[in-house]
Amino acid sequence: MRVTIIGGGILGTMHAVEAVHRGHHVTQLERETEARGATVRNFGLVWVSGRSTAELDAALRARELWEKLGADIPGIGFRPTGSITLLRTPAELAVAVEAAESADAGHRGFTLLEPEQVTAVNPALRGEFVGGLHCALDAAVEPRHALPAIRRYLYASEQYEFVAGAEARSVSNRVVRDDHGNQYEADLVLVCAGAAHGGLVRDIAGELPVRRVRLQMMQTEPLDEPLTTAIADADSFRYYPGFAGPALDTLRSSQSQNAVADKQRMQLLCVQRANGGLTIGDTHEYEEPFGFDVHESPYAYLVDVVERFLGRTLPPIRQRWAGVYSQCLDAHQLVCRAAPEDDLWVITGPGGRGMTLGPAIAE
Repeated sequence: MRVTIIGGGILGTMHAVEAVHRGHHVTQLERETEARGATVRNFGLVWVSGRSTAELDAALRARELWEKLGADIPGIGFRPTGSITLLRTPAELAVAVEAAESADAGHRGFTLLEPEQVTAVNPALRGEFVGGLHCALDAAVEPRHALPAIRRYLYASEQYEFVAGAEARSVSNRVVRDDHGNQYEADLVLVCAGAAHGGLVRDIAGELPVRRVRLQMMQTEPLDEPLTTAIADADSFRYYPGFAGPALDTLRSSQSQNAVADKQRMQLLCVQRANGGLTIGDTHEYEEPFGFDVHESPYAYLVDVVERFLGRTLPPIRQRWAGVYSQCLDAHQLVCRAAPEDDLWVITGPGGRGMTLGPAIAE
């Protein structure tokens, strides 16, 4: 079968992997020379922590698929780092205790750690915390290197073609036409256009139940010691449905977020890149039109939080960026799928889960 995929990001590329593995011939179009959206502007975290019960099996399957891909394609940079969510107050500790004692804690890889155990697992953590929730199943990949590495792997199959700088303009009767006048005939067309909800996507699928979310992130110069796990702060409990329960309700009612974190709808996530730098974020902005500025107060707040956890000064910030991802409005759906024609599918809206769930969604 001939499959044409529109979009060179994580969803499009993982669908290409799945199609090639099933013996199909794939042509993948990307309007830029490389994907430049949320796929490369994220943490590279394969994040099992806190997934809802409904999506946990998909997250675990995606983790399994990422590990297999990482073994086949070393350039992905897959590392089974695990994560530690660091706790600063009794109310945060109570949420972690509830999670560690839940019926599916073993399924999620949760273990509650005392402060000295946190440092034993991740010696770089020598700062201020009263404990940590360890998730052994979380992992990391290199978002800015993974897709080119995957494409090199797909090229070797001789069943794959990547067409860069080709913006799809129309799809009709399984024929895709690009902005250069080229046509691509297929038996199946998959549109994985990321946060581009207008243009071609609106033309073929109308208004979809999705929204866009903007975030700010940054990366430091290399840290001179390994951060052996990813880290998060307990504000992340507020954003992941797997932590819902009486303890989280108490946390929300009794403990306010820092004013900057509350205004910017923030959580701390931090992962060390293969070159030693730390990727740190993030914020959430939901109301469009989004501003085009990146604001300093969230960055200063995040630096302070990480330095308190590490008990040391961070290396200088190397770069800062903003990104936009697509989020399905139905919280019970992993992704928004629409089939406006036979053998034509639009797939978008995984939210902040795209890097984690991409392989499982494609499967």
